[in-house]
Amino acid sequence: MDVVVLARWERRLRPLLTRLPRSWAVRLASAGRRRFSAALARCHPATQRSVPAGLGVTLWHGLRFRAPLINAAGMFKNGGGHALALAQGAGGYLAGTTTAQPCSGNRVRGIEQPFVPYPRSGAASNGLGLPNDAHATVAQRLSRLPRVAGFPLGASLALDARRAGSFEQRMADLVRGMHAYEAAGVDFLELNESCPNTGDSGVSWEQLDARLRAYQRGFLAQRGRPLPVVVKLSCDTPARGVERLVRVLIEYGFDGVNLGNTSVDYACHRRVIDARERRLYDHFTSTFGGGVSGRPLRDEMLDLVRAAVRARVASGAEAFAVIATDGIETAGDIAAAQAAGASLCQWYTGYFENLGRNGHALYQRIYRALR
Repeated sequence: MDVVVLARWERRLRPLLTRLPRSWAVRLASAGRRRFSAALARCHPATQRSVPAGLGVTLWHGLRFRAPLINAAGMFKNGGGHALALAQGAGGYLAGTTTAQPCSGNRVRGIEQPFVPYPRSGAASNGLGLPNDAHATVAQRLSRLPRVAGFPLGASLALDARRAGSFEQRMADLVRGMHAYEAAGVDFLELNESCPNTGDSGVSWEQLDARLRAYQRGFLAQRGRPLPVVVKLSCDTPARGVERLVRVLIEYGFDGVNLGNTSVDYACHRRVIDARERRLYDHFTSTFGGGVSGRPLRDEMLDLVRAAVRARVASGAEAFAVIATDGIETAGDIAAAQAAGASLCQWYTGYFENLGRNGHALYQRIYRALR
C-alpha cells in the first residue's frame, strides 16, 4: 500500500490508540512505526514537487539549501529516503544517526524499538536506541547517491556509548566514521551529542569537552576539504550552558550547533500533554524512558536558539550556523525559528503529522504559507 495512504489512515486512527490498554498501544505503535519507516525509506514518488524561488539559504562556504527545511536525523537512519526527500521538496537530506558498529536498537519488555505518539498533543516518545547499519555501510550507500544542486547531503553520527572498549577506542571509531563520510562526498556532518536512548545521557561538561577536543584533533584539524561539522544538543541543555558551549565550539573550529534533540524532562512536558494521553505518557516514560519530541519542545528550542545566537554575535563568528529542531510543525514554527536567528530548520514528529494531512505535498504547503 502507498505510504501516503498508510499515513492518512494512521493519522485518523492514531487517537484511538490512546484508548487501548497501554501495553497494547505501545506494542502496536512500535511495530507499526518500524514497518512504516522501512516503507517510507523505499518510497520513490513519481512526481517531483517544485520549490519556490527565494526560500533558499546559504551556509558556510557557499553551501546552498534550496529551502530552509530538511528532515532531522533518525528519519532515514540507513541512507534510504533520499529520492523521497528530493521529490517531496525538502531543502536537503540528512542520513543517520549511525554508530561504529551495527545496532538493532533497544528491546524493552519484549518490545523492539519502543515508540508511541500523543496525537492530540503533537508529540511522541521514543526509546529506539539508534538502530542503524553502522558508519561504514551507510557512508558507502551515500557515496552512490546522485548529487543535486541546492540539495545538500548530510550524515549524522554518534559515539557508540554501549560498545565495549576505552573512551579513546570509541572516539577513534567515531572519527574514522567521520572520515568515511568525508570520503563518501557528503556536504555536512552532524555529531549527535544528545541522544537519551543509548545510555549516554548525563554527560558532564568535562566529558563533553574531552569529546569536542578529540573531534577537533582527529577530524577538524585533519579534514581534507572544508566539510562543515555541526554539534546537536538536547532541548534539556540550559540556555547558559548553550552560550558557553557555542563559544567553545567556535574556538575549536566547529561550524554550527543544532538545537535540539528530544527531552527527558518528563515532568515538565507532562503539563502540556493532553489529559486524555497522560496515562499513556506516564506508562511509557516510566517503563521505557526514551525522549519526548514534538510540539511541547518548541518554546524551549526557541530559547536555546536565541542563546546560541547571542553567543555567536558576541564571538563575531557570522559563519557559525544555528539550526532549529524539535517543535517544527508549521510555517509559523519556521518563521519563529528564523526570527530567533536560526538559519535552517529540521523536523521529525511534525513531518509525520503533515504527511498524514497533506501527503507528498507537505513541503509545498509549508512553503506556500511561508511566502
